[in-house]
Amino acid sequence: MESTAATGTAPSAARETAGQRPDGQRAGLEAVDFARACRGILDAVATVIDGKEAVARTALTVLLAQGHLLLEDVPGVGKTMLAKTLARTVDCTVSRIQFTPDLLPSDVTGVSVYNQDTHSFEFRPGPVFANIVIGDEINRASAKTQSALLECMEEHQVSVDGTTWRLKEPFMVVATQNPIELEGTFPLPEAQRDRFMARVSMGYPDTRAELAMLETHQSGSPLDDVRPVVGAAGLLELAATVRSVFAADPVKEYVVALGQATRTHPDIRLGASPRALLQLLRAAKAEAALSGRDFVLPDDVAAVAQAVLAHRLVLHRRAEAAGTTGEDLVAALLARIPVRTGAHG
Repeated sequence: MESTAATGTAPSAARETAGQRPDGQRAGLEAVDFARACRGILDAVATVIDGKEAVARTALTVLLAQGHLLLEDVPGVGKTMLAKTLARTVDCTVSRIQFTPDLLPSDVTGVSVYNQDTHSFEFRPGPVFANIVIGDEINRASAKTQSALLECMEEHQVSVDGTTWRLKEPFMVVATQNPIELEGTFPLPEAQRDRFMARVSMGYPDTRAELAMLETHQSGSPLDDVRPVVGAAGLLELAATVRSVFAADPVKEYVVALGQATRTHPDIRLGASPRALLQLLRAAKAEAALSGRDFVLPDDVAAVAQAVLAHRLVLHRRAEAAGTTGEDLVAALLARIPVRTGAHG
């Protein structure tokens, strides 16, 4: 993709100064093995979710970057199906939690039960003790239950009755939510939205995709035919490859500039947190690896910025009343923030 500073991505000069890793080496999996595994996951998702290549790529980006994914849209467009398909491509433990208004925090994390034989309490793990946790309609539960995931998502552990239990790696939450305008929903607290690396909207499929869906989904669910592409250990190797992707100083400065711009924008009441910038760089590394590079370009940052930043922004009411969205503001910032083209970082 050709790019210019005016569009918020890297000009050709920035590609050299903000790109190639100085040692010319790549850690983790060989490039061909990495590409084969990623292509296999995307192909598997495409057999179930028709016409949503961009959404599938973002979901894979979050998986590779070891983040958590929030799928938001109206009911019936395939949010849960995408979450299930992504989980099925990895041969690891998967659990599903249906969030409802009467769901309790202990229904998520687990509970201590008294054993009369041993005269002691024993901890019975909840469904969060899995490698991939699918949280269906997460914003139908109360804020108290939603908060049960805060420690799990950030620290990969659960604290119950004074005891801390570590969650197994890899650990990923893929949650779906309905728009808050729909009946029976509770908005996610800012602290929880900030723990999701990215938010994507499914959107309605186009005509071709809907016709294909009517043809292929009649005899049975294509989800039944999805087979694992990688195991838990293989997923950790993919993630290690992503972590080894090199980010030069100009790229990091570009990330920081974007974050700081959200904090001073007149239409934004609460901008991107330091956690958001860490996750933005991790997602950009995953985007670079998916593009076959072992170094990050500002193009990669721009490619994932809306998915990573928009849902974290809290807008002033006047901006919301004018119909402005977080995606609009991130796009505007990408268009006006230049990329530094100084010495190699």
